Amino acid sequence: MAIHQGRHTATLDGDFVVFLIGMRLNRPWKVRHLPWFLQTMPRMISELEGDPESGFLGAEKAVMFGGLAVVQYWRSFAHLERYARDGGASHLPAWREFNRRIRDSGDIGIWHETYKVRAGEYEAIYGNMPRVGLGSVGEHRPLGSTSTAALRAGERTDDAAPVAGY
Repeated sequence: MAIHQGRHTATLDGDFVVFLIGMRLNRPWKVRHLPWFLQTMPRMISELEGDPESGFLGAEKAVMFGGLAVVQYWRSFAHLERYARDGGASHLPAWREFNRRIRDSGDIGIWHETYKVRAGEYEAIYGNMPRVGLGSVGEHRPLGSTSTAALRAGERTDDAAPVAGY
């Protein structure tokens, strides 16, 4: 991954959705279903990446809340929901199989959070980073060192950066 020196920002035209989804191994000594489970998300991501009409913009792997996670970017909630409910796609059969194999045991915990983001009501700042997160799916461009979060968010019309030169 190429490092982009200095400060950069990322934007995405229009509204979009950030979907966080993850798992936690609650009982590490009970890993019987773990190999099957760990194959489900990569299969879904590959499927989505191969379908430009899905509304899926991209994903980043993460470690959150004591387990593995994926941060996903979607064009809209409607696109996300359509995929989640599509019986011909990988998600719904995997969800049903999770419920059959794992749900009642509590061996593996799952979670997700969905954020509907309105155009212009977010910020993304990257300092000396490769293109990650929104920067990997949106427009990634340099950002001068004189702007502040309050200025960018429209909270103040005049503001000085609390740390000089950054």
